[in-house]
Amino acid sequence: MRAAVDAGAQFILATGRPPRWVRPVVEALGFAPMAACANGAVIYDPATDRVLSARTLSVDLLGELAEIANKAIPGAGLAVERIGNSAHDTATPQFISSPGYEHAWLNPDNTEVSIADLLSAPAIKLLIRKAGARSADMAAELAKHVGLQGDITYSTNNGLVEILPLGINKATGVEEIARPLGIDDDEVVAFGDMPNDIPMLLRAGRGVAMGNAHPEAVAAADEVTSPNTEDGVARVLERWWSI
Repeated sequence: MRAAVDAGAQFILATGRPPRWVRPVVEALGFAPMAACANGAVIYDPATDRVLSARTLSVDLLGELAEIANKAIPGAGLAVERIGNSAHDTATPQFISSPGYEHAWLNPDNTEVSIADLLSAPAIKLLIRKAGARSADMAAELAKHVGLQGDITYSTNNGLVEILPLGINKATGVEEIARPLGIDDDEVVAFGDMPNDIPMLLRAGRGVAMGNAHPEAVAAADEVTSPNTEDGVARVLERWWSI
C-alpha cells in the first residue's frame, strides 16, 4: 500500500467502522488516508481528525425503523451511532444502546439509555442486534418491511444488522472522496469481503473479493484474491506497484 501511495496512487479507507475506530488502522498503515466511515455515511480525515461530512437518519425516521425492527425481529436490541466534529467528540456521546444490548464484538464502548433517548437525535446508522441469530436472516426479514426508509447491510453474520440513510453505502463514500480528485469509477480498484462491500465492489473498475469472503461478495467481484491471512491485497497491488 505504501509503495502504491509513494508512486502517486490515492488510497481510501472504506469501512463500516466509525471514525473513532480508524486510528489503529492508520497507525498500522503508517500514513493517514481519507476514510469513508460508517459504510459511507461519514467522510473523515484522520490526518486532521475532522469529520468533513455526514449523512444521518432523522429522528422521525429512526422512530419508524425502530418500530419496524421491534416487530420484525422480536427481542432484538437497538443501538445508534452518532457523530460529532471529530473522532472522539466529547460533546456527542457516539455509540448509544438500549438497556441490555448484547454486543457482537469484544470491545464495547456504548452508553446505555432509554429507547426514547436512543431515538432523540439524528444518527448515522441504526444497529439491530440479536444474539444467536444470523445477520443474513435478520436482513432478509427486515427487507420485507423497511422499503425506502433506509438501506440494510451487515459486515458480520453474528446477529448484527445496520440500517443506513437511503442510498448511502461504501460506493457513495468512495465516490465522494474520489470524484473531486478527478478519479472515475473505472479507475478504482476496491477490496472487500462482506455484503456491506458489495456496492463498492460492483461500482469499482476492478472489484476484488478476498479469498475468504462472503459468497455474495465473491459473486459481486470481478476477481477473487487470496485470503487476508495470505496477503491477498498485496498480491493484487503488486501487479502495478512493488517495494
